[in-house]
Amino acid sequence: MLRIAICDDEKLFRENIKKYVLKYLSEKDISSEIDMFNSGKELLGLGTDLLGYNIIFLDINMDEIDGIMTAHKIREYSMDIYIVFVTAYVNYSLEGYKVDATRYLLKNTINFDESIYECMDAILHKMNYIVLKKYFKFNECEKNVQVDRILYIESRLHKLEFHIMEDKVLIYTLYATLNDMEREMMEYKFIRIHQSFLVNLKHIKSITGYSVILNNNQKLVVPRARYKDVKSAFIAYKGEV
Repeated sequence: MLRIAICDDEKLFRENIKKYVLKYLSEKDISSEIDMFNSGKELLGLGTDLLGYNIIFLDINMDEIDGIMTAHKIREYSMDIYIVFVTAYVNYSLEGYKVDATRYLLKNTINFDESIYECMDAILHKMNYIVLKKYFKFNECEKNVQVDRILYIESRLHKLEFHIMEDKVLIYTLYATLNDMEREMMEYKFIRIHQSFLVNLKHIKSITGYSVILNNNQKLVVPRARYKDVKSAFIAYKGEV
């Protein structure tokens, strides 16, 4: 799953960028989370949480903290985030070089959407991004599922419930044991947080108070006996990404 931030002090452009990026990702069948910010100050207020983003679209001309300064601050946290400048001007190439910007997108052009698609193509190529899919014979249907879209798998009443993000979170079931499914999903970075829950590490936002908080703000309990191992695995995974 891609995590993307859009930072622009003009609401119209924030929403346009989000619209075109979502359209692109939908066509590629790539799941994503997109957050929007109306200033560099608001974005930088995330601190180390900036490390959770793969791509940041950044307006250059903003009040108080402009895009160039914001980009320099982002680079203090990470050199791996893909920074895309969005601007009405073309005279920032040297500054963009200093912060290793991936692209400049010019506002108010008739082919703005095409520029975003080309930009996303270039970023995914650099990331060597691959959409992983796995085939399941659910009770409801047979389905190729994008692994990144599985939030978690729950064992309930002798069945497994797959909680999968589509237009909304949908549940598909099949008959199997969670022990067997744990072995099957281990290579996809799933972790057993509870006797009844197998969770996609990609969708854990935080771990606190013997609970995991998922990206959709759902809370799942972690027993005390598993808490240390779950937290260590989560920290190790965050270090990898």
